[in-house]
Amino acid sequence: MGMSVGSDSGDEDTVMSEINTTPLVDVMLVLLIIFLITSPVVMQMQKVTLPSETNQAVKNKPEDINIIVNKDGEIYWGQKHLANTDELFKMLSKESVKVPQPAVHVRGDQNTRYESVGRVIYTAQRAGVQKVGFVIEPPDKG
Repeated sequence: MGMSVGSDSGDEDTVMSEINTTPLVDVMLVLLIIFLITSPVVMQMQKVTLPSETNQAVKNKPEDINIIVNKDGEIYWGQKHLANTDELFKMLSKESVKVPQPAVHVRGDQNTRYESVGRVIYTAQRAGVQKVGFVIEPPDKG
């Protein structure tokens, strides 16, 4: 440790323009050691409970609408191929005015781009459909 006690000339009024960094380094090393020792203890004490998967079987009503989007982005209303989202909009507009309104189930292929499914959902929203759900295949339990 170094310490400045004055100048060699004996002049006591000179200003010392150096910063003594030794105490700063000592404090930082102590803090580093404290964090290295306490961080594994803190990490082991936190228990996280992840949600479990629940899959409910949905009973399809005959009036429900099934829309399928394949991996190429083509849209199907049941088994009927639709040319574009404008045709889907026209068909959904007719269905959305019914009382009670039928639910729309969207089934997307695993390799379908998100934008293709997003276009279908946006079209359903524009047509005034209140209930839109996704049909998924549950993962293997093994």
